[in-house]
Amino acid sequence: MGRLFVISAPSGAGKTSLVRALLAQRPNLVVSVSHTTRKPRPHEVEGRDYHFVSGERFRELVGEDAFLEHARVFDNFYGTGAGQVRDKLAAGQDVLLEIDWQGAQQVRRAMPDCVSIFILPPSRAALEQRLRERRTDSPETIARRLADAATDMSHYSEFDFAVVNDRFEQATRDLASILDGNGADLRANRPGLNALIETLLH
Repeated sequence: MGRLFVISAPSGAGKTSLVRALLAQRPNLVVSVSHTTRKPRPHEVEGRDYHFVSGERFRELVGEDAFLEHARVFDNFYGTGAGQVRDKLAAGQDVLLEIDWQGAQQVRRAMPDCVSIFILPPSRAALEQRLRERRTDSPETIARRLADAATDMSHYSEFDFAVVNDRFEQATRDLASILDGNGADLRANRPGLNALIETLLH
C-alpha cells in the first residue's frame, strides 16, 4: 500500500518546482492530476498537468461524489479524483497531492493517515518577487494573490510539517526527509517558525 502526501503553499512559494524535483528523484512517487475548470496555460497538456473540464461537467462530478476534495480557488474550481488516488495507493505507489489548504482539510477528514506538508516562503518580499518573475499574471492578479497568501499561510499550523523554501536544494532535501518518514525537526508546530510567521502574516 502506498502513502498519501498532501502539499500546500501560497501561490509563488515554489511548490510546483519542489514537487518536480522530488518526482525526478523518486520513480515510485506520482502526482495526482487534478480536474479544473480553468483554461489551459501555454504548454499545459490535458491529462498531464490537469484534466480540463467545463463548469457543468465539474458540477456533475461533485454530484457523483467523485472527488476526494474540491475547492474554488480565485475564479476557478479544482478537484482531486478519489478513484485515481485510491487505485494508485492500492498499487503500492506513493501519491502526492498539490492542493490548497481548504482541500487539505477535506483530504485529512477523508484519509486521516495522509501526511500533510506546508511550504512557506522565506519572506513576503521573496513571495512577491517570485510571483512577478513568473510573468503569467496581471498586476491586479498578483496583488490579489499576495493578499490571499496571508490567509493561506495562516493555516500552516494545521499541517503535520512545514518547509521553508529559502534555498531550493535544502528545501528539496527537507521534503525528501519527510517522505522517508523522518523530519521530526520540520514539524509545523516547531517554535523556531514563530518569528518567520510573524513577519509573513503582519
